[in-house]
Amino acid sequence: MPHAREWAQRRLPRPVFDVVEGAAEREVTERRNRSAFEALTWQQPVGVQVGAVDTGTELLGQRLSAPLLTAPCGLAGAVHPDAEPGVFAAAAATGVGAVLSTTATRSLEQVAARGGHRDGWFQCYFLGGRSGAEQLLERAAGAGYRTLVLTLDTPVPGIRYRDAGHGLTLPMAYRVPTMARLAPQVLTRPHWLAGVARRPSTLGMGNGLHGVAGGGLDRLFAEVPTWADLAWARERWSGPIVVKGLTRVEDARRALAEGADAIAVSNHGGRQLDGQPATIAALPAIVDAVAGDVPVLLDGGVRSGADIARAIALGASAVMVGRAYLYGLAIAGEAGVRRVLELLIHELTQTMRLLGIADLDALRQVELNVTSASSFAAKASAEVTLRGVR
Repeated sequence: MPHAREWAQRRLPRPVFDVVEGAAEREVTERRNRSAFEALTWQQPVGVQVGAVDTGTELLGQRLSAPLLTAPCGLAGAVHPDAEPGVFAAAAATGVGAVLSTTATRSLEQVAARGGHRDGWFQCYFLGGRSGAEQLLERAAGAGYRTLVLTLDTPVPGIRYRDAGHGLTLPMAYRVPTMARLAPQVLTRPHWLAGVARRPSTLGMGNGLHGVAGGGLDRLFAEVPTWADLAWARERWSGPIVVKGLTRVEDARRALAEGADAIAVSNHGGRQLDGQPATIAALPAIVDAVAGDVPVLLDGGVRSGADIARAIALGASAVMVGRAYLYGLAIAGEAGVRRVLELLIHELTQTMRLLGIADLDALRQVELNVTSASSFAAKASAEVTLRGVR
């Protein structure tokens, strides 16, 4: 995916790009998520040629063309007016999964109707507490979403200095004072400005609640989900439930005991608690602890098909990507997201060819080496035994 980040940076006003790119506090975790992949190296077998390569997989009863889903990223409408429906349409066109955030700029009904994805996932925050969450679950089920994602790593908002420095508040709004403050950046991005002018609602909150006191984004952190809410959600949701936001083995075991159908190893892309381990470093121990009882997904730092391959080799069932597809959205809307997803699948396919393997089962048998003296390598050698790594 060459230069996608740089192209996105040129297309977006600086404050909007920083919403996409930024992370919590000193952004150590976000950088660690990416650099940890660089510490993992292949030993390429040579003189091997494979025929057709199959990147397809089954995940929670859903067939995917590759072990890949678009992560639940809020405020996509601030990036491009195609917003979340464009992301879902691009995922459907490439045969990968898509997860919608509660903080999306378009309603979950609009995304389901216009996005064309028959097996969408919905990530639920507890807007308005349990009463608000119950309304969201009912709406998601009625709109045809198949899988529920509960994010447990957001008891309070992360400290994001980039957003604070720009004076941004969430949800973003098309207000004169806001636009005046951002004018130097906005006026030099006429394509972005024209898109927002056509659809100013794309800067707002698409999943507001009706008849629930404080059922807007201001209530996002008033009653956050806890372990007790997993059983509560199970009573109200008939499909699979994924618990997202785990980096500790103890929490993975707890999720399993509480009845989660899958686990997403995630540190929120570095946007919550700074100083956490890279998710690719946390992955192997959690995979071992789960021991194949449920799928384990990886979220954080994935920027290439080779990164996807590394995660699969370490035991992940699939990965979620966030910033990568937002770069594509910024560049060309739905078409840009589709191109990014196609490139990721192409890179995964080429990586598998270079390794001389034809499917994901074989990829899971490939050994990786930790060769860097990075913090990932130090942690891996001192604290965990990496599945498939020596």
